[in-house]
Amino acid sequence: NAVKAIESLKAANREEERLLGEIDPHRLPQHIAVIMDGNGRWAQRRHLPRIAGHRAGVKAAREIIETCARMKKINALTLYAFSVENWRRPKTEVDFLMRLLREYLRKELPVIHKNNIRLLVIGRPEQIPEAVNHDIERAMRTTAGNTGMKLVVALNYGARAELVDAFN
Repeated sequence: NAVKAIESLKAANREEERLLGEIDPHRLPQHIAVIMDGNGRWAQRRHLPRIAGHRAGVKAAREIIETCARMKKINALTLYAFSVENWRRPKTEVDFLMRLLREYLRKELPVIHKNNIRLLVIGRPEQIPEAVNHDIERAMRTTAGNTGMKLVVALNYGARAELVDAFN
């Protein structure tokens, strides 16, 4: 039974239990990537401020991370969180996103570490504020010895930027 194979993931209700029963743990991907896009538009459609959408995005990311880690079959989860294009947003929104990242790292690092998740950050760190980089480096050092799922967060990334870096 597939539910027993994923024993650490418990269903919240009968529908979830049915869906879990349909999962073949041997067919799950080893790496999942999520482009975190549309949080601001989600909030605007609900007549909420854009920052409410970003907070909802953090909540969704937490659920994805926890679920993938509990399944113990997914080796890596990559969250594309902040692209080079995001610097064009209003300064107040960019500042909020950086504060939200720091808040997330500080609140969730103990849980990430306790669950044996290794945090890695990819992208171009030189434009990320120094305080944010400090928190990122501390989190990566703290989880460096963890052997469970790799949580890769792409910050300040972009297809063109990645190609330039690769050619250089």
